[in-house]
Amino acid sequence: MTSVNILSGGAAQGLVRGLTEAFKAQTGFDIDGEFGAVGVMADKLRAGTPADLVILTQALLAKLASDRLVTPSSIADVGRVETALAVRSRDPKVSVKTEADLREVLRSADAIYVPDTKASTAGQHVAKVLDQLGIAYEVASRLKIFANGATAMRELAMSTATRPIGCTQATEIIATDGIALSGALPPGCELVTMYTAAVTARAAHPDEASALIALLTGAAHRELRQRVGFAG
Repeated sequence: MTSVNILSGGAAQGLVRGLTEAFKAQTGFDIDGEFGAVGVMADKLRAGTPADLVILTQALLAKLASDRLVTPSSIADVGRVETALAVRSRDPKVSVKTEADLREVLRSADAIYVPDTKASTAGQHVAKVLDQLGIAYEVASRLKIFANGATAMRELAMSTATRPIGCTQATEIIATDGIALSGALPPGCELVTMYTAAVTARAAHPDEASALIALLTGAAHRELRQRVGFAG
C-alpha cells in the first residue's frame, strides 16, 4: 500500500490518527511518517528526510516557506492548541488560576514530566515559565524531560512518583491513556499555538498530501478537531 509521508509536531498525532480511515477510503493511501518536537521535525525536512506533508507551528511553516521547502499556496491552518497541565487519571486534578497557584503546584510535585525543553513548543514554554516563576533551579532535579510530549505523557501515566504532574500540548494529553487534562496554564503563563499544514516542495504525492490537508482543516471534521484538543 502506498503511503503519504508526514513530518509532524506531536500535537497533531491524535488528529491524524482519527483521519486515517477516511483518508484511506478517499485516496487509497495510508499515512506514514514521524511525530515529535517541531524543531526536530523541521530539521529533518531541511536535512532531506522524504516527506509529502508537514504539520508544524505557524511560525516554523512560515520559515520553511521562505526557505522554499514547502509550497506557499498549500499552507493551511489546522487549529490552535493550548499548553496545559496533566495528572495521572487516578490522581485529583489541580486547580491553577494564578501564577502563585502554578508555582505552588510545581513546587509540590515530586516529578514534572515535560517534552524537550529546547526543540519542542511546549517544552520551551515550560522552561520559560519556570524562569518566570523563579523556581527553575529549585525544581530542576525533578524535571523528567523526554523527546516529545507524547512520550512524556506515557511516562507520566506509568510514573511511580507520589505527586507527579505533566505539562505539554493539550492534544498530547487527551491522546494518552492513563492521564487526564487538568487545565490550562493561568493568565500570564498561558501559551496557545497555531498549528499549520503544508505540502512539501519535494512531495512525491502532492495531490494526496493536499487531500489530507483538506481533511485536517475541513468543516466536516471540526468536531473531531475539537474532541482531540484543537480550537478554531
